[in-house]
Order: sequence, then C-alpha cells, then structure tokens
Amino acid sequence: MEFIRKKGKGIGLCFLVALLCWLLVRLAGVLEVVGAPVIAILTGMVLAVAMKDKTAYREGIAFTSKKILQYAVILLGFGLNLATIGKVGMTSLPIILSTISTSLAVAFLMYKLLKIPGKTAALIGVGSSICGGSAIAATAPVIDADDEEIAQAISVIFLFNIIAALLFPTMGGLLGLTNTGFGLFAGTAVNDTSSVTATASTWDTLHGTNGAVLEYATIVKLTRTLAIIPITLVLAFVRMRREKKENRVEGTAVSLKSIFPMFILYFVGASVITTVITSVFSGAALEAANGVFGLLKQLSKFFIVMAMAAIGMNTNVVKLVKTGGKPIALGITCWAAITFVSLTLQRLLGLW
Repeated sequence: MEFIRKKGKGIGLCFLVALLCWLLVRLAGVLEVVGAPVIAILTGMVLAVAMKDKTAYREGIAFTSKKILQYAVILLGFGLNLATIGKVGMTSLPIILSTISTSLAVAFLMYKLLKIPGKTAALIGVGSSICGGSAIAATAPVIDADDEEIAQAISVIFLFNIIAALLFPTMGGLLGLTNTGFGLFAGTAVNDTSSVTATASTWDTLHGTNGAVLEYATIVKLTRTLAIIPITLVLAFVRMRREKKENRVEGTAVSLKSIFPMFILYFVGASVITTVITSVFSGAALEAANGVFGLLKQLSKFFIVMAMAAIGMNTNVVKLVKTGGKPIALGITCWAAITFVSLTLQRLLGLW
C-alpha cells in the first residue's frame, strides 16, 4: 500500500500517456516510422511544461524511468531465439561487428573533438551501433545516465531513424542492392527496430518480395541486439574503475557487484528460456509458447513507451534544445559511418 501511495499516481500517469501513444501509432500507421516511444517522450515534455506541480507524481515517474525501463529490457529477451539468430544471423556477423566497432570508435573520437558530455556520447554511440532505444534503455542504468541525457540520445536516434526509413529504400534501388543485400543493409544501418521494420516493409512493397526482406532484416537486427550484453558489461567495468579512482581518497568501497547490471543477466536468461522452449516444444504446445513470448515482447515494447513518457516529464526542454547541436553532429557522423561501412563490406564480400 505504501508503494501505491507514493508511486501510484506517477506510474498511472505514465501508463495513460503510453497507452494513448501506443493506440495512436496503431490507428495511424504512418506514425510507425516515428514510433510510440518517441511520441511518448515528446508528450512527456509537453506535460512537463504544462504541469505546474509534479510533487504527487515525482516518485512514480522516477520509478517508471528507471525500474520499468529495466523490466522492459528483461522482457526483450523473450523475443530473442538464439538458435534462429545463430543459423541466419551469423552470415551477417562480420558486417554487424564492423558497424558496431565503427560507430563506437566514431562516438569516442567525436566526444573528444567536440567535448560532448561522456554519458550522452556513450548513449548515442551505443544507440546508433546496436539497436536504438532498446540499447539506450539497457545502457542508461549501467552508466547512471539521467533523464535529460537519455532524452537527448533518443531524440538524436529518432531523427536519423526517420531519414533512414524515408531514404534507404530509394538509395538501395539506385545502388542495385539485391533483396538479401538490402535486408542486411537495413538490419545493420538503421538504428531502431520499428524503423528497421518500416524500412524493410517499404522495400518489400516496392519490390513485391512478400515480406522476405522484412524477415531477414529483423533477424539481422536481433543479432545486433545481442551486442547489448558485452557492451553493458564493459561499461559497468569502466564505471567501476572510474568510481574506484574517484573514491580512493574518500575510502569509499566500490565493487563490480554494486554496479553490475543484474537486469542484463535476466535478459540473457529470458533469451535462453525462449531458445530452449522453442527447441523442445512442437505442435500446439509450441504455438502456445510462441503466443506467450509474443505477448511478453509486446509488453516489453509498452514498458519502453511508459519509460520514455516518464523521461520526457523529467526533461528540461529548453536545455535540450540549447545543447542539441553537438549531439546531432555526433549522431549524423555515427550514422554516416555505419552506412558507409555496411555498404562497403557488402560490396567487398560479394553480398550485393
């Protein structure tokens, strides 16, 4: 009861905003390229300006932006069948590893050159290289990013998702990409899952491939998602070392256990459960299991929308606009580098 008294109003408000944004995207299909998380974060920003007193909602909003965001990442694991990814995604692994490495290296260089805040640069670099909002959701708690830093990164990723979804199908046609080549391109060079879906679906419609490119691009994208695991663990280790160094004078104890992202371990566990069950079950049992996993995956997406609404409510819009130039420059540099590397490696490996 104490939990409901303190946090209920804030969680309820985030739920209502998320539900409205979710339904809006479902009813207006054209908004799928933007995605419910982005609409939710923008709605949250508007509410932050409109609400004069958020005291009664503050604890619930904070809980949603932190804990529910972590629950979303855990549930995301139920959408990952490691066996399927292993069979199909491994062919794309060289390009995936190259694009991820390139984006992270570019993000580090731009962070140094432009003196962008470290956490914002890390979130944009990880979001660009791995899987947009999901990667940002997983990384933010590990590096202890605040809501404004998360909002900044999500906004940058959103901008280039829109451009990719509108530009890539035409670009792919002009370059003469095969269906497999474009699926690989969309899966490695588009940031967020919803935008990968929109981009690949547009190609399928233009070329009459009956959903084949969408299916392949989605598997490539899911393979990229697995990079969340090593990236977050490395960032946790880096943070531990930094905090140990900073607290050495004060004598404060800092351990990997205190920083280790346990929710990532649960995310891996969910992926293993999905893989084992779908490998062992068959017939009606398998169909029922896939139905449950599908619902959990949808719940994961909804939790992310709730968390984005909360993050929007905790964001200073004026500050976000004033400090947006350098993060956008970082985002476009990462995006351009990933696009170049993906296409170049496909050409060199004879995949297009």
